[in-house]
Amino acid sequence: MDYIELQTFLTQLGERLPPASRLTLIGGSALILLGGPRLTVDIDFVGDDVNPNELHRQIIQIARELKIQVEPVPIERFIPLPKGSEQRAIPIAQFGNLNVYVADPYSIALSKVDRGLDSDLEDLVFLIQRNHINLKKLETFVQNAVSQAQKFDLHPDILAHLQELKSRLK
Repeated sequence: MDYIELQTFLTQLGERLPPASRLTLIGGSALILLGGPRLTVDIDFVGDDVNPNELHRQIIQIARELKIQVEPVPIERFIPLPKGSEQRAIPIAQFGNLNVYVADPYSIALSKVDRGLDSDLEDLVFLIQRNHINLKKLETFVQNAVSQAQKFDLHPDILAHLQELKSRLK
């Protein structure tokens, strides 16, 4: 899915959802809306994957009808959300009845450092180079996350992933 396909899907959602609906994207679709060059196969959004609310159930149903893969992601269960994350969500646009936001870039970045895949590190380089996040601030959030590692299932190599990111930026 590219930028045009994503915009088309969000427009179709906005036509079918109730007024003042809000969707907060994470993952590849969020990065596409921030200008990222990479394609994505699905649309991840902040939500409960076990007990989705009514709006999220509607989004899932509409996506299924349109043959678009969407997934609610309870990001707060995977990583300790950095302080101030709600205030850093980026408003993108209104698509009919749907207000679309990109989740806090530092929350996205922390989840990508945690996972540490090659594509995640490429996404992190993009976020830093486009000034969506600051490396020093991200390092602080990673250190804070490591101190809470037992409450969250953080990858044991998260600090090595951070080092790999720093080496890619040199």
